[in-house]
Amino acid sequence: MLLPSYLNAPLLAYVEQGRGFFGIMNSGCPETFQSSQQFQQGERGAGSRFQDQHQKIGQFRQGDIIAFPAGAAHWAYNEGNEELVLVCFEDSGNSANQLDQTSRRFFIAGNPQQGERQQGQQEGARREQFQSGNVFSGFEQELLAEAFGVDRETARKLQGQEDQRGHIVNIDQGLRVVRPPLSQEQEEREGRQEQGQCGGPRMNGIEETICSARLRQNIDNPARADVYNPQAGRFTTVNSFTLPILGFLRLSAARGVLYRDSIMAPHWVTNAHSIIYITKGEARMQVVDHRGQAVLDDRVRQGQVVVVPQNYAVVKHAENEVFEWVEFNTNDNAMLNTLAGRTSAIRGLPLDVIANSYQISREEARRLKFNREETLIFGASGRSRSSERGIAAA
Repeated sequence: MLLPSYLNAPLLAYVEQGRGFFGIMNSGCPETFQSSQQFQQGERGAGSRFQDQHQKIGQFRQGDIIAFPAGAAHWAYNEGNEELVLVCFEDSGNSANQLDQTSRRFFIAGNPQQGERQQGQQEGARREQFQSGNVFSGFEQELLAEAFGVDRETARKLQGQEDQRGHIVNIDQGLRVVRPPLSQEQEEREGRQEQGQCGGPRMNGIEETICSARLRQNIDNPARADVYNPQAGRFTTVNSFTLPILGFLRLSAARGVLYRDSIMAPHWVTNAHSIIYITKGEARMQVVDHRGQAVLDDRVRQGQVVVVPQNYAVVKHAENEVFEWVEFNTNDNAMLNTLAGRTSAIRGLPLDVIANSYQISREEARRLKFNREETLIFGASGRSRSSERGIAAA
């Protein structure tokens, strides 16, 4: 279990592997998950009952995008039989963060062990070790005991100063919490709702509140793809239209898959920076700035991260293997414009404008404009109908 904590910035998490459940605690939201359990004799006396109630718990699986608002305390638990791998993007430049540009995680349980901080702003600045603890460790025990109405020993344990487990802890007998079972039939129904839902749930004409907001959407399902080419791959987005909470966070995400010998059209994002994490395979990637200089021309592979600034042009070419990635965008409705393909900037130009702009014949301009009928994902079989090959014609 990841111990409860909160951040100074909104967070998007992509579930690369595994499954489990999570909770988000927003002060003022109702405790809608409730139970009553019979205690064993000796705990509170024979026949006594104790009711537990807490805020809503959500379940997640591989391929899910999960949204965590800034300042909302949250925790997560791996209930599967494999490692749980989350790819997390924390947007410290978001307007919700009014501290500095450093992402800060505030734990409210445990003792997150030792950390390291940098002294000074210059390259190679001195670093020093420091002991980090949870937020309760900075308060006096007497004040904590009074605030919670408990004894000082409980307040001391709340501070976790003797807890050496770190911020991810093992739970020997599993985590017993109040949550409804999720059957296969419910999972299928939930998937259908995700596919058909455009604006999220509404209540009496009022957009969903922060307490009842959907926080999760799966983007691995090929049936949800926004762009799909059976010979080349697919591209799936999640934004404030499909997951309304992202409008509050001002973030969005996308999932891309390129098959062997396929290309994602040269394009740029008009209103956001993109942070790309490669989840599988290897591909050649080029990024070009406003001066026409390739600021990146390299092969990228699984586990690497590429940052593409707003309006920088980018192209991806999967050569010998399937290439997959997830990207996080700093706008809740990131808008993508292409340079090649049926809906591209070149396709929107008159033939004479193309011919005179590039000093080519009208026939060459016609081929440049119409040879690609795909919109975003190009397959090998759809390459230039002229004798030229590759992306040179684009």
